[in-house]
Amino acid sequence: MSSTAPRVTHPRVAPRRDERLLRRRQALVVVLTFLTGSADALGFLALGGAFASVMTGNMVLLGLSAGRGEADLALTSGCAIVSFIVGVLAGARVVGSAQPDDPVWPRRVTWALVLELSVFVVFAVVWEVTLHTPDAGVHLALLMLSAVALGVQSSAIQRFGVSGLSSTYLTGTLTSLIAGVAARSPWASLRPKAQVLLALMVGAAVGALVALHLPVVAPALLIVPLLLVIAVSARMRA
Repeated sequence: MSSTAPRVTHPRVAPRRDERLLRRRQALVVVLTFLTGSADALGFLALGGAFASVMTGNMVLLGLSAGRGEADLALTSGCAIVSFIVGVLAGARVVGSAQPDDPVWPRRVTWALVLELSVFVVFAVVWEVTLHTPDAGVHLALLMLSAVALGVQSSAIQRFGVSGLSSTYLTGTLTSLIAGVAARSPWASLRPKAQVLLALMVGAAVGALVALHLPVVAPALLIVPLLLVIAVSARMRA
């Protein structure tokens, strides 16, 4: 009889842990998409009629303004586009590019979100100070701040290196969802796309209600979700 002790094989837990982290990442992206919808609603309804994140929409508005000779709309949409580009560039410098050995949530993504938060804090201060003294120039500055912040967020999500994953530009997500439905893809593969699209619409609806009826709390729609994401992501480990 052999005296060698039998080898005990322990089950691998890493894949299960990674799956849990991936679900958490998806939930945080959904929260960020809610923020995006709120910011776009505020920009469109209260800050000059342009969007903070939908740059294709702003490009259409820029073209319309040229065709109709509307200088104010051209200025608003053009400044939003430029500000978003500035945010993307700043975010890209902070977050870097995706790496093969990246964890599920790279720490630099959280750093970029902290930068976004700092921009939204400035936005909140200016919003509250000027709330009862509306001015077109102030509205334009607020829209530009919001666009910069969402440009940073857009770069941050790109660090994940996941094709089709976004919290700001979602036309491709909608296209992919409809194509998946037509192809009868499993609901598990379609659910993340449906979640972010729903979050965008809910955020826009809430942002519209707040902009029209309770503008004093509007900055909270941008800051509170971001604080939540930063707090949770700072505790994530690959």
